[in-house]
Amino acid sequence: MPSTFAILFYIKEYRLDKHGKASIYARITVNGKRSEISLNRKILPSKWKFKGDKLKGWSAEIQELNRLMHTVRHRIKVIQEKFIAADEPYTSLDIKNAYLHKDKKFKMLLELFEEHNQQMEKLIDVEFALGTYKRYQTTKGHLSEYVKAEYLKEDIPIRNVDLKFIKGFEYFLKATKNCNHNSALKYVNNFKKIIRMAVAHDWMLKDPFYNYKVQFKTVEREFLTKDELQRLIDKEIEGERLGIVRDMFVLCCFTGLAYVDIQSLTPEEIYQNEEGGYYIKSKRSKTDTGFMIPLLPTAAAIIDKYKEHPRVVNKNCVIPVLSNQKSNAYLKEIADRCDIKKNLTTHLARHTFATTVTLSNGVPIETVGKMLGHKNLRTTQHYAKIIDQKVEEDMALLKEKLEEKKSKQNLAL
Repeated sequence: MPSTFAILFYIKEYRLDKHGKASIYARITVNGKRSEISLNRKILPSKWKFKGDKLKGWSAEIQELNRLMHTVRHRIKVIQEKFIAADEPYTSLDIKNAYLHKDKKFKMLLELFEEHNQQMEKLIDVEFALGTYKRYQTTKGHLSEYVKAEYLKEDIPIRNVDLKFIKGFEYFLKATKNCNHNSALKYVNNFKKIIRMAVAHDWMLKDPFYNYKVQFKTVEREFLTKDELQRLIDKEIEGERLGIVRDMFVLCCFTGLAYVDIQSLTPEEIYQNEEGGYYIKSKRSKTDTGFMIPLLPTAAAIIDKYKEHPRVVNKNCVIPVLSNQKSNAYLKEIADRCDIKKNLTTHLARHTFATTVTLSNGVPIETVGKMLGHKNLRTTQHYAKIIDQKVEEDMALLKEKLEEKKSKQNLAL
């Protein structure tokens, strides 16, 4: 809230009319910043003499001006008190606009968020993926709960959002919604987009995120080792649904496709090159980034296995994928049967492709990034950590080369 507030009446002596009179103004000062309001009255500078907070004199003109200034001062103070009562920040310009009835209705936070989400919904599959829209909807829901819990209101003016509000929202996500650190910051980042919109449209005085630093924690991604992946491939699976889920997971392990991409993959996106090999060429649903993945024998065999399946034929897909929820549930059962202690999810297959299948076998990280559909190498480095075994193997090869080189030099001597 502002700490200083003042009202001052003055004349502009340097700008006189043809009768030698100066215009009268009220100056509003809030925290050192000024705005002025014209009283639409003029007076001779020689008569502009104050005693206390009134003009001196008993003429009709002086008495009328004193009454006018008293009324103006009272109206300005009433406007200020309304801002204080509503617990809303204000500036001298806000008070001036309210006095002149030029003030606009404050843009409300959740109202603006809803407008943003409605626009985003209309652009699904055009500029945004359905999953992105759902994440913003979830963020708005969390934000609505926070406003109700912390401010006891259904909505607040977006200009009321400050650094304290942002940090409070982060704490609410962690303490009340049980979000982990990175998940909480992702929601805060979604919220940040709405604030940036408000700042760009001058609905806020300044960006409250200016001094807010986002620092995600590094997460070690789980993936299947070569032995675990082989056990999964070799395991005899009874039951069609479990078999389909296992095959879908293995297909993802050997293509790097995310669940949503394997679900929407069609035979038309599988091409044959001049050498007779097959590859997938498509776009990631999440980022709309194109990718090209040569089909390894294991992946090609799985696709060939299901090409006559009724659901594949009727739905124009390459494998009859179950829902993500059911797939993840079945994967837990499959993990138990294969004696795999890790939490199998459809996305863990993508990490397995990046590490065990590609990077660990010497595929350059730049190539892996292109196959995963990443826009920059930093994303690939975050997704797929080169395992220690690979580092040891590379260094062992280097050691052999150096020893071989040294041996040849000794023989030459």
